[in-house]
Amino acid sequence: MNIILLGPPGAGKGTQARILVDERNMIQLSTGDMLREAKDSGTEMGKIVADVMARGDLVTDEIVIGLIREKLEGDKAGGFIFDGFPRTLAQADALGELLENSGETLDAVIEMEVDDAALVARITARSTCGNCGEVYNDQTKPIPADGKCTNCGGTEFKRRADDNEDSLKTRLMEYYKKTSPLLGYYYAKGALTQVNGLGEIADVKAEIKTALLD
Repeated sequence: MNIILLGPPGAGKGTQARILVDERNMIQLSTGDMLREAKDSGTEMGKIVADVMARGDLVTDEIVIGLIREKLEGDKAGGFIFDGFPRTLAQADALGELLENSGETLDAVIEMEVDDAALVARITARSTCGNCGEVYNDQTKPIPADGKCTNCGGTEFKRRADDNEDSLKTRLMEYYKKTSPLLGYYYAKGALTQVNGLGEIADVKAEIKTALLD
């Protein structure tokens, strides 16, 4: 099974992706993670990525598609979760062509819907473990009283510099401008399902599970 998770920054895509990885043995393909892994891999594609990043240039769609192609040619486990890609119609077309040429299908596209004001409130209260990336929230999941991460025991926590209201509004506008056309694109293909991204983690998980059974 191959799926795409769509949603603005902070909608909880990473959290739900980790659940799918743990419970369904799926492989999460996050653009950022793939680029960092490739940069240090020493492969031909990795050398290209390292050179581009060293120059401070934008990574092209062709490079990202190349990295995804390498993943599709390896261990497929329980399928792939595309997290953070595609973001544009051109990328969606390229991904669809790649999947078809690889003998793969896209089984579901899940949009994690959010209320912008509630999302801003959630993210400005967010912090992460500096060691494993576990996410905490001042209101809904505060850092434990003993100051230790519940996932790895780490004691260093950080907040993103751009997790502030003005920056978030800019990031949300950029997301909607680029990604909104994808919703119509996948709706027309009959692949789109929408879930409440601001629900409790267990509730969102249950909605996604239902969507994947359809």
